[in-house]
Amino acid sequence: MRYGSRGVCLISAVPSRGYKAGTSQTADDTLTVTFTSADHRSVITATINPSARASVRETSF
Repeated sequence: MRYGSRGVCLISAVPSRGYKAGTSQTADDTLTVTFTSADHRSVITATINPSARASVRETSF
C-alpha cells in the first residue's frame, strides 16, 4: 500500500500458498486487503483519515 496526500492505493498483495487475496476500497482515503485460507483470515485496513495508519485484524477458525 502507498499513502498519498489524497488517498491510499494498492501497490501489491501477493498471498502465500494456500491463501487468497481480495481488496476493497469504498473511498479514496481507506483501503482494505484481506488474505483468506481454509482456517485463517487477515484483514489489513489502511487509511489517511485523520492520519496515515494501518490496522490488522487476525481471525482463526
